[in-house]
Amino acid sequence: MPHLFHELIFSTANRGIDTEALVYQQQRLDYAALAREVELAAGGLLTLGLGKGERVAVYLEKRFETVIAMFATSAAGGVFVPINPLLKAEQITYILKDCNVRILVTSAERFNLIISVLPQCHDLRVVVIAGAAENLPVLTGVHVLRWSETLSGRKSVCAFRCIDSDMAAILYTSGSTGRPKGVVLSHRNLVTGAKSVAQYLKNNQDDRILSILPFSFDYGLSQLTTAFYVGATNVLMNYLLPRDIIDEVIQESISGLAAVPSLWIQLAQLKWEKVVSLRYMTSSGGAMPRATLEQLRRTFPQARIFLMYGLTEAFRSTFLPPEELDRRPDSIGKAIPNVEVFVLREDGSHCAPGEPGELVHRGPLVSMGYWNDAEKTAKCFRPLSPRQPGLTLPEIAVWSGDIVRMDEEGYLYFIGRHDDMIKTSGYRVSPTEIEEIIYSTKYVAEAAALGV
Repeated sequence: MPHLFHELIFSTANRGIDTEALVYQQQRLDYAALAREVELAAGGLLTLGLGKGERVAVYLEKRFETVIAMFATSAAGGVFVPINPLLKAEQITYILKDCNVRILVTSAERFNLIISVLPQCHDLRVVVIAGAAENLPVLTGVHVLRWSETLSGRKSVCAFRCIDSDMAAILYTSGSTGRPKGVVLSHRNLVTGAKSVAQYLKNNQDDRILSILPFSFDYGLSQLTTAFYVGATNVLMNYLLPRDIIDEVIQESISGLAAVPSLWIQLAQLKWEKVVSLRYMTSSGGAMPRATLEQLRRTFPQARIFLMYGLTEAFRSTFLPPEELDRRPDSIGKAIPNVEVFVLREDGSHCAPGEPGELVHRGPLVSMGYWNDAEKTAKCFRPLSPRQPGLTLPEIAVWSGDIVRMDEEGYLYFIGRHDDMIKTSGYRVSPTEIEEIIYSTKYVAEAAALGV
């Protein structure tokens, strides 16, 4: 069984599974071919001088090189940093500087968008250009080379001894306003998350999973890890219009589709009459409007719909089993396998059923904290009292900042963010509740409520 992030590919290839691992624009790689590409790229990164724990940023849309670069960084003993392709040059510069990126993997087009700000990134030594490029750009003090040149021609496993508690990735959250936070993930976080999600989704080798979310989003990265864990096929897609997603689902016989509520709202309004392959759908990143959920259930009576809740600091916390949708469609469910969650008061005591409190998450999915930010780490990652008498070392858990309540049967219901609650006329009001009421009129497609 895999222990390290890159072993998700290698262990599946070693089991002799000959299914397609990746599909992108009619190009296809089976697991053996993908493993070879990762090994060659890892050898190339080591040849370029990548040291253990050094950061490699991947600033690309979804394509083969994006996946190979992330897993090759892991195999070389480095730490990969996927960057959202939609970020602006200033945000990208902040990320590269904040985590001292040594190697940047990008395309010629994207490189030209940020070349003016790259001189600020003093730790950057190498830029690898993926895709076609007639003439390589020039950047003083930085070695620029083509992707093909990193495939050194020699296979190489990690030159450094790595264990599953070592750093594997840094995912930067938000960043649309202010400075994003870098959440540090270990190999254990990523592999355990893949195993847990694959367990309750019942993923298997026959699944074909469509990746439409960015890999800089832990929910998007999860589509890769769960597929590779079970030997399923992952289809990469950079869509322009929601209608394009339907076409890809039909063409590739997709069985698993993940999206955020704002995208599900759009997808639910389209015609899906030719789609028969979907086995399950998942939603995370916010509350799914009741009207959207009902429309999806009518459109896909054969598909199982999983409503989920998570946070980058702990990957995934809860899910609602599809058989509970009729009884509690507004619930975020119970803890996923190998995770325990609590609803706690400010003093750390447990809330009574129905009493609002903060969701606290414990287990092997708790990340390693925020990169280079001790103050924010101490605020979000705090010790729990010893779970067993006689234990003297405290256990670190994640305080989510989300206000929830738990019913008598242990099912959780999201109320709102601790710092997004609106105080009006002496009452604390959840923006999410206001949005749900607006959605229930069925006259509004998308809404956002905020305090003024």
